[in-house]
Amino acid sequence: MYKLLVLMWVTATAFADEPSADRQNTLRNMLNHDCGACHGLTLKGGLGPALLPEALAGKPDDFLILTILNGRPGTAMPPWQPFMNRDEAAWLVGILRKQ
Repeated sequence: MYKLLVLMWVTATAFADEPSADRQNTLRNMLNHDCGACHGLTLKGGLGPALLPEALAGKPDDFLILTILNGRPGTAMPPWQPFMNRDEAAWLVGILRKQ
């Protein structure tokens, strides 16, 4: 019984920061449409740089998360913090790394 409780706790903790299914759909929609408006609908680049895994390689997750949340001053990249929290930005970074 103890092992089962530990397994349930570990599983719940691992997914605690993952957005709900509805929020994931909203975030994917933002990625496709809002991010895609500048980074290209296929995220291969446009006004903004490409967001494909190979373009993000070598960039730390924290750098990408902070860029999403705070934008890039002096560029067209706006801050998205009014629309998402850190966990959601981290989830998006994970999605971008898996494309």
